[in-house]
Amino acid sequence: MEKENIYNVPNFLSLYRLITFPLILWLIYIEKEQLFAVLLCVNLITDILDGLIARVFHLKTEFGAKLDSLADNGTFIAAFIGIFTFKMEALSESIWMLWLFIAFFVLGLMVSFIKFKQYPSLHLYTTKIGGYIQGLFIFVLFAWNYNEYLFCLAMVLGYISHVEELIILLISKRMKTDAKGLYWILKEKRNQI
Repeated sequence: MEKENIYNVPNFLSLYRLITFPLILWLIYIEKEQLFAVLLCVNLITDILDGLIARVFHLKTEFGAKLDSLADNGTFIAAFIGIFTFKMEALSESIWMLWLFIAFFVLGLMVSFIKFKQYPSLHLYTTKIGGYIQGLFIFVLFAWNYNEYLFCLAMVLGYISHVEELIILLISKRMKTDAKGLYWILKEKRNQI
């Protein structure tokens, strides 16, 4: 088996997001909303860039997929805490949708850790699409203002991707990176019969 070259730009971008995670949390703690917003928006942009660069320049690695998933979740956790700290008033009537989204997210983590003893890194198409819309919502929220339609779209896409992830985690015998989606998992299972 050929050894992966983990020293590449996409992995460094993911590592940057992981390293800045504690700093972003600290900025929330000391209530520096503007600096928090700048760093969070930079992290959202590097999240798009790392995946794009990995695909275009064929730098995808198993290590990179796991690092990216961890960095993505760190970015979104910081964003959620930032929302609860700085933007509660704007989301007050719709905050239940975010709580439901977080519940699905935590449930997926629990299932993955209980069943596979590891962090999920499925990289589903629905997760990617939902993540881009969620990232766009967060970017717009902190760079400009709250957009209710974008928030609802982001949450619904999140519910869909989390339910798909849960189904895949429950029916899979091993953790798989870059699983694409439930259709491909079921197709693979049919081909094995």
